[in-house]
Amino acid sequence: MRLLVSPMNLEEAMAALDGGADIIDVKNPGEGSLGANFPWAIRSVVELVAGRVPVSATIGDLPFKPGTASLAALGAAVSGADYIKAGLLGVRQPEEAIELLRPIVRSVKEHDSRRKVVAAAYSDFRRAGSLPPVELPQIAAECGADVVMVDTAIKDGRSTLEFMTVEELKLFVRSAHDLGLEAALAGNLGMRDLEAIGSISPDILGVRGAVCGGDRSTRIRAELVRALKDAL
Repeated sequence: MRLLVSPMNLEEAMAALDGGADIIDVKNPGEGSLGANFPWAIRSVVELVAGRVPVSATIGDLPFKPGTASLAALGAAVSGADYIKAGLLGVRQPEEAIELLRPIVRSVKEHDSRRKVVAAAYSDFRRAGSLPPVELPQIAAECGADVVMVDTAIKDGRSTLEFMTVEELKLFVRSAHDLGLEAALAGNLGMRDLEAIGSISPDILGVRGAVCGGDRSTRIRAELVRALKDAL
C-alpha cells in the first residue's frame, strides 16, 4: 500500500517527501476536495521531487463539462504530473461519466501514454448528488483510465467509512482489480482507521488532514507523515 500525501505548496511538498510519502499529490484544498492548483505550482513540485517519487495533480471536483475537463487534464500533464486525478462530481449517470472521463484520458494519453489517469468518485455521493462509487470501476476501465479512487466530496470532518461500509469498499477494490485497475482510498482517514484500511487493502491511501494534525487547513508535518508511513 502506497501513501499519497496532498501538499498545496513547496514547503508542504518537502515535508511530505521528508516524511516518506510514496506519491506527492499537488492540490488546492481551498477549491474543494480535489481542488486544482496552478500549473506553476505543479511544475515547482515536480522540480523539487526530481523523480524520487511520482507526482500527482488534482484537476478539480469537475462539473459536467468534458471540454473544460480535458483541457485541465492536459494542463496538469504538460506541467509534469505523473498521475492526473479527476473528481467526477458533476455526473449522475454512467453515460455522463463516460462522456466526461473519456476526453480526459485521451488528452493525457495523446500527450504521453505513460501518464496515469485517476478517476475519483465520492463516498458521500448521496448528499453530493453524484455517481455512486460502485459504478466507477467499469466506467474507468471502459474509458482507459488507470486508477479509481473513493474520496469525500464535502470536507466536514466525516470520513469515507461513515458513508460506505468496509464490505462496500472491499467490493470497490476487488472490482477495480478484476478490471486491471488500481484502487485508491481517501476521505478523512488516518491512524484510527488503519485496521479497516488494512482489511480493505487499497493500492493507495490518500491523506491530508491526518498528516496536518487532523485539520486539513493547517500545514503538513513531516513527523506525522513518517508516523503514518511506519504504521502502514
